[in-house]
Amino acid sequence: MRILLVDDHPVVRQGIKLIVTDRWPDAAVGEADSAEAGLQQIQQDDWDVVVLDISMAGTSGLDLLKTLHHLYPRLPILVLSMHPASQFARRALSAGALGYLTKDSAPTALVDAILQVRRGHTYASAATRQALAEASDVRAHPHDVLSDREYQVLRMIGSGRTVSQIAASLALSVKTVSTYRARVLDKLGMTTNVELMRYVIENGLVEL
Repeated sequence: MRILLVDDHPVVRQGIKLIVTDRWPDAAVGEADSAEAGLQQIQQDDWDVVVLDISMAGTSGLDLLKTLHHLYPRLPILVLSMHPASQFARRALSAGALGYLTKDSAPTALVDAILQVRRGHTYASAATRQALAEASDVRAHPHDVLSDREYQVLRMIGSGRTVSQIAASLALSVKTVSTYRARVLDKLGMTTNVELMRYVIENGLVEL
């Protein structure tokens, strides 16, 4: 089996690699520390499964996921994230991931998830299934109407970052981030960053 790990934290990649090679001693495990490096490796080699983080500096894993699903629609991708399923599972699966798992899951869950997505099956833990069920409810959260980038900007503003800091982190212009902020305010019916911060805190969307 050939598995590519795309995560910007070396310790996380090492931990996943140990779990994978313990289960599959002959597995070939590749590593990429950014979305750009991950895309390059996928373009150069064939992989059975990609294990992808969605919160990385520069191009986000969610953006990479969309690109990969467009270019390689049959490539099995498992999102492994520090974010609760309630925050990103629906968006990740809608963007093309076959599975969503949080980093606090048991090693056996990771092994099972890799097996399932490699077979082309959707993997959803109990927490993910609950999050998807809640998202399909007509009483879904107001932020569900936001685009992925708007949602990302909302969470960053809610975590206390300035527009300039967000622009630098996402490699976008200040003007572009300001436009996203304006759209978020409009869609949520708010007018100030204070309201956005309160909303993010009350809905458990604060960046960790």
